[in-house]
Amino acid sequence: MKSRKFLLNSAAHLVLAVLSLVWVLPIIFALLTSFRAESGSAKTYIIPKAFTLENYTGLFNVNVGGLNYSRWFFNTLLVAAASCVLSAFFILCVAYAMSRLRFTMRRPFMNVALILGMFPGFMSMIAVYYILKGFGFLESGATSLVALVLVYSGGAGLGFYITKGFFDTIPKALDEAAYLDGCTKWQVFTKITLPLSKPIAVYTLIVSFMAPWTDYIFAKVIMGQNRDYYTIAIGLWTMLEKEFIETYYTRFFAGCVLISIPISILFLLTQKFYTDSMSGAVKG
Repeated sequence: MKSRKFLLNSAAHLVLAVLSLVWVLPIIFALLTSFRAESGSAKTYIIPKAFTLENYTGLFNVNVGGLNYSRWFFNTLLVAAASCVLSAFFILCVAYAMSRLRFTMRRPFMNVALILGMFPGFMSMIAVYYILKGFGFLESGATSLVALVLVYSGGAGLGFYITKGFFDTIPKALDEAAYLDGCTKWQVFTKITLPLSKPIAVYTLIVSFMAPWTDYIFAKVIMGQNRDYYTIAIGLWTMLEKEFIETYYTRFFAGCVLISIPISILFLLTQKFYTDSMSGAVKG
């Protein structure tokens, strides 16, 4: 019996080790390539013959061919920050209304939101494109960045289920006591519910920030040909185009490493709140 259990544990650990290796290898490859001194994309080896920091410093030099990584980074940060604030505000407000208020069509609305959440966002891409085109937001420089913020935050309120589950765990007796003291619903929401919901608020902010930080599909559809207003995802993909790949291939991986650093730091700083939010959310 013990030997069988030992074999099962050994097999499980072996499978996990293989899966971990498969997961880590692309990261190691990207990291090594970002420090590779040899230019070009077609190489028969993985470990570089020489290492350099020029791939990183070259990203922030005067751009050649319109490839301005610093500008792309700033554009992405601006869009992600604005979308993060708006999306988190919408989600928290809708979740609070669904959790605390009882009104006509509440249950049907939640069912519709659940069904719509099952479909990927890019299914609405064509409709979104023509709506933005009608308002003149497409291929219009800085206005395209505003369009991205509207797209990312517009439908954010439908993703309220996890946040609602967390709000359901907060006793309603606190709200009732606040109402007796003369508080309005907005005051209860901002002064009682939100301070008690820091974990889920942080989780909502992280999720709302990551979507625009890494998105390529909607950004590619909305942005025009002006490379000064590209986001990081489109800019990095541009580095792999035929006219740039031989020169910018290693810089592409350097850019990928740099763009992953803010997200990694964000997760490390908010890990406690993130795990607390997931453990506190229940269905209801």
